[in-house]
Amino acid sequence: MTFELFVAGRYLRAKRRQAVISVITVISIIGVAAGVASLVIALAINNGFRQDLQERLLGSTSHINLMRVEGDGIRNWPELTARLAKQPHVVAASPAIYEQVLISRGARAKGAILKGIVPDQERRVSELLDNVKLGSVKPLEDSQRHIGDYAKQIEESPEDSTKDSPSSLQASQLRLRSLPPIILGKDMANDLGATVGSVVLVTSPQGELTPFGIVPKYLRFKVVGIFDSGFYDYDSAWGMVALSDAQRLFSLGDVVSVIEFKVDDIYKAAEIAQQIEKEAGHGFQSTNWMEQNKALFRALRLERVVTFITIGLIVFVAALNILISLIMMVMEKTKDIAVLVSMGAKPNQVRKIFMLQGILIGIVGTVLGLILGFSASLAAGHYKLISLSAEVYSIDYVPFAPRLTDAFLVAAVAILISFVATLYPAQAAARVLPAEALRYE
Repeated sequence: MTFELFVAGRYLRAKRRQAVISVITVISIIGVAAGVASLVIALAINNGFRQDLQERLLGSTSHINLMRVEGDGIRNWPELTARLAKQPHVVAASPAIYEQVLISRGARAKGAILKGIVPDQERRVSELLDNVKLGSVKPLEDSQRHIGDYAKQIEESPEDSTKDSPSSLQASQLRLRSLPPIILGKDMANDLGATVGSVVLVTSPQGELTPFGIVPKYLRFKVVGIFDSGFYDYDSAWGMVALSDAQRLFSLGDVVSVIEFKVDDIYKAAEIAQQIEKEAGHGFQSTNWMEQNKALFRALRLERVVTFITIGLIVFVAALNILISLIMMVMEKTKDIAVLVSMGAKPNQVRKIFMLQGILIGIVGTVLGLILGFSASLAAGHYKLISLSAEVYSIDYVPFAPRLTDAFLVAAVAILISFVATLYPAQAAARVLPAEALRYE
């Protein structure tokens, strides 16, 4: 232990006649600890929201979407999907149809986004089907497989296609099952009062032209599953049907509206999307998950900066306590400083003594704050102590995700502020003149 550090430690352990200084020192340590703990918890909440929302978004949707900007959809989707799935960094590709519909059951009705999917391929790009908590995905798979078998039969035996017209295909579907299957989000099912086995009416606003004008087209579906992604925006507004059933409802023919992709590096999605768009050819446009949720993640970044600055003021207030404590200590120890200088202590050594005092207060407070902040964050995150309204925040609890990088950043800022607070008192102590201090002793 150096001379300066030894003296600084002794000065911090004040005697009874210096009780006021000791109290202020303790308050300074508590202030630094409170500021550091608050910053750690606030940054853990911000990071938890960002991480949780990102995981839920990427678990429920694809990383890249490819759409056709010309025409009424992608017609050569089987060949295009197979070709683009072989592109570098592409893990999987899946066709889909997105349309807004009205889903009703009895007197209850709710606007929804209906997604037509090929279940086997959809599983490779998102996890929504893996989140089916009630019912089963199998009826959806059987429905799409039946249409696929029919298409394969027509491809292999064109001469038999006249036998199986679209009307006979629909009749075959009816023989296979009375109603096409649909999977609903948990909150949507609750709003409609639907359970597994319920029948819902899906109405397309596009409609079809009749002698009486455009009449909305509708189709009855049987609820075969209910998914719970944990993300309110999806659970309250999404329904999934087989791609073939969606094409029939919207009278699209063999067309899809989007091809979805999963990639091996989500942070390079923009670059990979450009490559896919270029490979697809003229008339296609791509979007990625970062573009679709740019406003959300930008708001979280801004909130992080504002939180850091706002709660950082607590550490600043604690630094003012350190400043006051050291100024009072310099006034109290003026005679001791004069004796040290008389015995040969250099001004730099005196200055270093009081700097070390402030840094020690900052280090002790920072360590206590980090322990308190991490403990509170881990406990609150593990036990989900703070609940939220899913309708407002999309998730039903406050997620905590403390990071070591945040801990190092907070610790560095707290110790730096504590160090800056020592500069003036340390300089004042170094300027003490022994003759003036001991003149009347």
